[in-house]
Amino acid sequence: MILPLRRSNSLSYALLVLSGTFLLTAAFAGGQTRSDLPDAPEQQIAQQIAAPPLPARQENSDTNKAGDPSSANAKTDGQNEDAPILTMAPHSASGRYWVSGQANSIFQMHGHFRSPYEGPNSLIDDFETKASEVATLYLGYQLFANSRYNTDLIVNFENAGGRGISQALGLAGETNVDVVRDPTLGISPYLARGEIHQIVGLTDEMTDQDRGPFALASKVPVRRFEIRVGKMSLPDVFDVNNVGSDSHLQFTNWTIVNNGAWDYAADTRGYTVAGILEYDDRIWSARYGFAAMPTVANGVDLDWAFSRANGQNWEFEVRKGLFAPLLNPKRVGAVRVLSYLNHAHMGDYRESVDQYLNGQVSSPDITKTRQFGAVKYGFGLNTEQEVTDSLRLFARFGWNDDRHESFAYTEVGQTISFGGDYKGQSWHRLNDKVGAAFVSNAIKRDHQNYLHYGGLGFLLGDGNLRYGREDILEWYYNAHIWRGLFGTFGGTEIAHPGYNTDRGPVYVTTVRAHIDF
Repeated sequence: MILPLRRSNSLSYALLVLSGTFLLTAAFAGGQTRSDLPDAPEQQIAQQIAAPPLPARQENSDTNKAGDPSSANAKTDGQNEDAPILTMAPHSASGRYWVSGQANSIFQMHGHFRSPYEGPNSLIDDFETKASEVATLYLGYQLFANSRYNTDLIVNFENAGGRGISQALGLAGETNVDVVRDPTLGISPYLARGEIHQIVGLTDEMTDQDRGPFALASKVPVRRFEIRVGKMSLPDVFDVNNVGSDSHLQFTNWTIVNNGAWDYAADTRGYTVAGILEYDDRIWSARYGFAAMPTVANGVDLDWAFSRANGQNWEFEVRKGLFAPLLNPKRVGAVRVLSYLNHAHMGDYRESVDQYLNGQVSSPDITKTRQFGAVKYGFGLNTEQEVTDSLRLFARFGWNDDRHESFAYTEVGQTISFGGDYKGQSWHRLNDKVGAAFVSNAIKRDHQNYLHYGGLGFLLGDGNLRYGREDILEWYYNAHIWRGLFGTFGGTEIAHPGYNTDRGPVYVTTVRAHIDF
């Protein structure tokens, strides 16, 4: 565990440790062949721009969108000189331009575990060490800086390298959200986001907003429409959770930082082209998104024929926690209800199994049952609650029909997760956090049979399956070293990896280094 550090010699030691961590992860990532270095998305990152924040929410949130500390946490124009600086350089609270960046490096390893057999898409029973690196440049400009009709132009560039353990195969709840499953992608920088963000105010009454790379206005109308059009990641806006969404300073598991049953429209890097319309009021918001789906499962190319392939998403948010009546009314909380509907060129698990049982194929193959017009739908519940000045809790529940193939995110038909974090002020480390979360994932009978008879998904396939829920426990300690420099030590225990009770449990150790610029 990273211990509390004092200034002077301790600061030098901390910088040495973090430098060593970056060098170690770079060595592991750089030592792999070019074909082993996929680009990686920044999946679902904590943010506060989707709705007017309450004062307490501003005080207790970790970061704004994209993991970039908001100006509320940095020494900027007109702010408290005693506030800690959580970026390497301060950001203006009033400028029309936004320039910031981040670098995130994750090193993971695991040892041997019980594994009587393995398939093409199994978690490997061996001593494994893998590392990933993701760097992002955030650029923004307020084209019309009118507080009631503000327009932001947002552009993000990203590059990534490294791999997940077992090439990010064998787990529905993959342990590193910074990696993706496509070894053909290179390490060249790419455009991650390029969008227009338009605010249409419905009142002159204004409220404070945490300024960040995805929302440059520091004040917004209490009642307003927000419109986003362009390239983006849907979890930038939907299913946000301030306790369980930020893979840079919080958890790293795919099904903890996101709702695993939400098969949201995205290419293999996690991005899509979409339009989002949102209405915000004092304590509630409603949003709708329409996005392009990939041409094939886990594909890098998007299908531009929106009439036959699209992802539609709805979410309703109330900024009061489930336990608000039992707590101080000033305690921050939120409840979000999500639903989605995907149309795409998808295969059917039951039809694939029937083909195998009828002797038409040697093993179930989901690609042979793909057809246009296939529909997949699901629902989600997301809640967070501040309990004390230091303790916050969160929970998610997700469900989808799991009839058609998992297409864009991961192989989960049902998920339930809960956890929390605790701020280090009681041991005089105000910007440190310790967190823990548990998630239990499941798939339906047709999906189980498909894997049991030897079928392969884009993530799973042991060649056989004795089914059980995939249960995962993750913990971390995140230490603020200096300015925008953070270090994390943590671990993940996984029972029944890939829903297979014949295999596991396995324990994965995680070390993370993060810098915000």
